Amino acid sequence: MERNYRKLWWQHCLAIICFSVIPLVFINISLYTLFDRIYTEKVTETLRSTSENRRDAIDLFFNERIAQLFTVANTNTFQELTDETYLNKVFEVMHTKSNSYMDIGIIDNDGRHLSYVGPYYDLLKQVNYKNEPWFSAVKANGIYISDIFMGYRKVPHFIIAVMVREKSTSWILRVTINLKNIDDIVHKAWIGKLSDAFIVNSKNALQTRPRFGGNFLETPAFPEFASDSMKPHAYPDYSATVATKVERLAHNGIDGFFAAVPIHNTKWILVIKESPDEILSPLVKGRYWMALLTALGLAIIATGAALFTNTLINRIKKTDLENATNSDMLLQANKMIALSKMAAGIAHEVNNPLAAIAEKAGWMKDLLAEEDIAGSKNFTEFNESVDKIEQHVDRARKIIHNLLGFARRMEPAKEKINVNNLLDETTGFLENEARYVNIHIEKQYAENVPVITSDLSQIQQVVLNLLNNAIDAIGHDGTVTVSTRYNEKTDEVEINVADTGKGIPEGDLNKIFDPFFTTKEVGKGTGLGLSISYSIIEKLGGKLKVQSKVGTGTVFTLLLPKH
Repeated sequence: MERNYRKLWWQHCLAIICFSVIPLVFINISLYTLFDRIYTEKVTETLRSTSENRRDAIDLFFNERIAQLFTVANTNTFQELTDETYLNKVFEVMHTKSNSYMDIGIIDNDGRHLSYVGPYYDLLKQVNYKNEPWFSAVKANGIYISDIFMGYRKVPHFIIAVMVREKSTSWILRVTINLKNIDDIVHKAWIGKLSDAFIVNSKNALQTRPRFGGNFLETPAFPEFASDSMKPHAYPDYSATVATKVERLAHNGIDGFFAAVPIHNTKWILVIKESPDEILSPLVKGRYWMALLTALGLAIIATGAALFTNTLINRIKKTDLENATNSDMLLQANKMIALSKMAAGIAHEVNNPLAAIAEKAGWMKDLLAEEDIAGSKNFTEFNESVDKIEQHVDRARKIIHNLLGFARRMEPAKEKINVNNLLDETTGFLENEARYVNIHIEKQYAENVPVITSDLSQIQQVVLNLLNNAIDAIGHDGTVTVSTRYNEKTDEVEINVADTGKGIPEGDLNKIFDPFFTTKEVGKGTGLGLSISYSIIEKLGGKLKVQSKVGTGTVFTLLLPKH
């Protein structure tokens, strides 16, 4: 029958899917594809604009440096600049306006260093640059911005050099640029947490440090953009504009959107990378929303198509669940009936010897009053012993009364109770047992606790059970604290039984009052004590709560109404 219902369910659903769901999915996919294309184009244009803005910022930086060098060359004579003291003053003025320069030098037409100001004076003063590639380039072009190179100083650096021609001579003004300035401009393209930006030269060697690995003059772990179509023209022949290249590429397991744009006046290419996961996150959210809306539409359609079948299956499931629940309740009721019969049998068997003990204790008391024993020096102790026998017989009778009450579902008694006195009496039953295992029972009673109207024996039974549990939880060497408090707002008396035991795991707290649940070792607990206690307090109109922390201890709280 179950297979027949399933077949019927599928027949209805497939028919509706053919006429409703397939068009819905087709429309959603078409809209998402259109949105994907439009958003990707927008991202591409944004990346193109960012790369060109950074390129323009670098171009502006270089143009300002070149203009400043020509200003120095045109406002000072060759003889003045070859004087290193004078050149040092000029360099200080340049440095106050910009911290871009590391050093400055004047080089004649034969490549000799005529004057130099900077940190490498001893190394560079006597150097001849006649055979260096940059020397020939600046003589040919008039202006030259080098790639990053090691040179004589053996550290990465790059230079800007301009050729100055006077009437009788020509010479070169050369400066070394602080790499940090270029790095700062490039790093401003790091928009997102996963974005990167760097510069490579025509040989695909790094001219700045990438964000995620790589150093000067190394080959980056990204696609190569130093192709012939991307190589810029050398200054001043940069007449044709090379288009910015933007595309999504995967290289060595790295997927990203890349923008590559040549930098004017150099052989450099600025590369900006954006992570698809980051830059396309709105598109991913749109995909989730599309899936959610599609699933929602599918669910609505499927619900309408399968309404009759689902109703029938739900009724069957509900009937099975009710049968299973009734079976569990019947089993539990049978257990409780058996437990009630056992309690009644125990009560009947114990009542007879208790009656005999009570009768004999009364007879002994009569004898003590009638005979000459009253004059004995031990008469007081004899009398107190008989009183204690009668007291414990009375207590045993009350326990039997509770067992019978459990068996017969008796209504609780109503009597005036001094809570502090009741706790003193109850703790007295267990003081010797606690003292034997070095457990101290500490009492903290509030003086304003009023007399309440309730069932003394049942409250005493609950407190006794909680005290026994507290001693078992500690084992040995610890403290059980019994305290009382009166809450005037709620008109309730609060009894707290706290122990310094190992505590109850958080996952067991919601099951602690269930019948037959116990955290004690096998054979040491039935799992009924707290369940019966909870039932007793509930019948008395109160509440039984628990708080526990593993490694610290447990606190059980009884809240009893005043009336």
